[in-house]
Amino acid sequence: MKAMTINAYGEDAIFEVAEIDQPEIKAGHVLVKIAASSVNTVDTMIRKMGDELPLSPDTPAILGMDFAGTVEDVGDGVTDYSVGDEVYGCAGGLADLPGTLAENIVADSNLIAHKPKNLTMREAAALPLVAITAYEGLMRAGIKQGQRVLVHGGSGGVGHVALQLARHFGADVYSTGGGEKQLALIEQLGATAINYKTETVEDYVAKHTHGAGFDLVFDSVGGANMLNSFEAAALNGQIASTVAMCELDLSIAHFKGLSLHVVFMLIPMLHNYKREKHAEILRNLTRIVEAGGLKPVLDEKRYSLEEAGKAHARLESGQAMGKVVIEN
Repeated sequence: MKAMTINAYGEDAIFEVAEIDQPEIKAGHVLVKIAASSVNTVDTMIRKMGDELPLSPDTPAILGMDFAGTVEDVGDGVTDYSVGDEVYGCAGGLADLPGTLAENIVADSNLIAHKPKNLTMREAAALPLVAITAYEGLMRAGIKQGQRVLVHGGSGGVGHVALQLARHFGADVYSTGGGEKQLALIEQLGATAINYKTETVEDYVAKHTHGAGFDLVFDSVGGANMLNSFEAAALNGQIASTVAMCELDLSIAHFKGLSLHVVFMLIPMLHNYKREKHAEILRNLTRIVEAGGLKPVLDEKRYSLEEAGKAHARLESGQAMGKVVIEN
């Protein structure tokens, strides 16, 4: 089968077309003909950093984690899927799991679910990693109907999903963005937009919460921005963050009695730990999508499998609005 491989990691790493053996089906897995895959920030990090990251596969490597496609074969013990089923998931591209920049993948059935019927393959491929991340963060932070929720980075991959899911769960949602297009998208998705470049945290907390703070803050920016999340949170508030590889002064979190939930959704894939939770989340997401509660936003640029390098460059350019998707 055809695949895009990387033979050496680094800033100048390139994807090369390769013909490799089709993977063999095994128990508990399904063979999927991939129709589309999407590019996530972690994919670009692996491509550039390679051995510096403990989750990078050995070279030659097939990257790519998200996919949507059609089941072509079913392994022993799999009862939920049949040949011809349309599925989506996040099931490869790190450690010893071959990725999705290929014609086929043998995916653990605990890392996939049936694709939402009202999404195209391209749209479905955009969802798994970011949607599982957003869903897990909101659930762990105990989202409830009627809460005031702030989403940092609401026009980004994870953020635009967290925003929609928070609305689906009945929250009053606000979200930060830094440009006219970003703010317009946030409003279009149903949240109140906040321009973090022109409004201070103190200003928008006063304006939207009468100074009390937000019950839940979903921070898809993370790092140093978590200090803004701490400042924006209400007393005993909940913070969910996707980027916590940093050093921070937790004093404000202490005096407010905040709870911090760090979301690293790759744990089930990396450690073969509770993978069935990802299948459960994806099934829930399928129901939400089919009920009209969530729709992925896709970047306007389209890429073929052979253009994987251009797709990575598009995401890294910062010019993409919505998820960057590669079509087979």
